[in-house]
Amino acid sequence: MPNATAEQALSTPEVLRPWIAGVRTLSVPEPAGEAFVHLPDAATKVVLRVAADGHRDVLAVGPRVRASYHEGKAHIACVELRLTPGTVRPLLGVPAAELVGRAVPLEALPGGTPRRLAAGLRWLAPEEAVPYLSGALPELLSAAVDPSRTALLRAGVDALSVRGDRTPAQVRDVARELAVSERLLRTLFTEGVGVSPKHYARIHRVRTVLTRAPGTRWSEVAAATGYYDQAHMTSDFRALMGVPPRSYFTGRLPASTPCRAGRRV
Repeated sequence: MPNATAEQALSTPEVLRPWIAGVRTLSVPEPAGEAFVHLPDAATKVVLRVAADGHRDVLAVGPRVRASYHEGKAHIACVELRLTPGTVRPLLGVPAAELVGRAVPLEALPGGTPRRLAAGLRWLAPEEAVPYLSGALPELLSAAVDPSRTALLRAGVDALSVRGDRTPAQVRDVARELAVSERLLRTLFTEGVGVSPKHYARIHRVRTVLTRAPGTRWSEVAAATGYYDQAHMTSDFRALMGVPPRSYFTGRLPASTPCRAGRRV
């Protein structure tokens, strides 16, 4: 299987949960024999990356609308901070849509907040990132987030996500439930998530397929994730992953390319 990396989820303190959805560390301790896969992901992340030679980058990694397959790199370690919907512009100074498919150094983003965050994170050990953020983010963001727009966006995100046995709602039904127009809902998603509500739901369904497929019949996975049928699931999976589900899970993947920060991937 791809993605043979060491991962560890770190606890996210209550004080950070308005802005940070999750924190994890990732490392590739030795040369990887298989492709590293960046899965489709609607989240924007702040990533502290440490190379084998000790060089450190603090990057804003935007939503990825399709999977990409890369050559493995040895001795790379990262701390990844997943931003909650609505946090991107207040923290990074740009709407999430401007970061789609990109990895950008924080110091290249506008305003003083990204530079302050980069300076604070750059030389930390992985275990020091969460304590630092617990003190820094409330000061940086408490007055910058619009509570009403953020609440609407997060309610929309929840309604368009697969939760347990609940499949994603239709966009028009979500807009009606939130008492907003579909146009406003799209605007909220474009600014706060980076992709449209419909594409967000597609990404979340495919990611759910990736976690539920092993050991489960394809037709059952399709029904549980909100697809019309197995053919619909296969079509969506191929569009976002580059190969159909059976090919992905048997290791028949697209050709790998090098990773490059600061460029569209």
